[in-house]
Amino acid sequence: MSDVKVIETFKNALQNYSLEQLRYISADGVWSICQMYDHLILVALEYLEKVEACAISKEEQKLGKSEFGENLFKNGGFPPIKIKLPNELNAPPNNSDCNEVLLSRLEQVEKKMQYWQSTVDQINSNYKVKHGGFGWLNAREWYDLVDMHFRHHLRQKSELEDRIAFLRN
Repeated sequence: MSDVKVIETFKNALQNYSLEQLRYISADGVWSICQMYDHLILVALEYLEKVEACAISKEEQKLGKSEFGENLFKNGGFPPIKIKLPNELNAPPNNSDCNEVLLSRLEQVEKKMQYWQSTVDQINSNYKVKHGGFGWLNAREWYDLVDMHFRHHLRQKSELEDRIAFLRN
């Protein structure tokens, strides 16, 4: 599934949720669908900022990815496990957006993806920005990470949809 298709999957799903379903938190420590969307959007925009940082860099970086980063890119995505961030990076995402706002924010991500799509491979692959867990990534890797991250959350999306099934749409 390409980045455009996976984002379309999330966009199309938005029309199926009532506001109550969107914001429903089923248990402590479990995100609502709204929070998952907010997380995906914020992370995608952060990753695309890193693409831009690579693009404007003037200094080559010889260091590479961490072992986890190497495996991530070798496998083309995240392992099918839940990943818990350290507490300082794990503030609950926003749970106040409505469907229309989330759709607009996803479209913003798509526009930025489209902007970089045609030029990302022209950026020097030795211009890199460090990711806290994956090591030094170049523009193409940051760009690809957006798609990998959205795909990683497809399972969570399905689980959250199961949790809201009893709520009327």
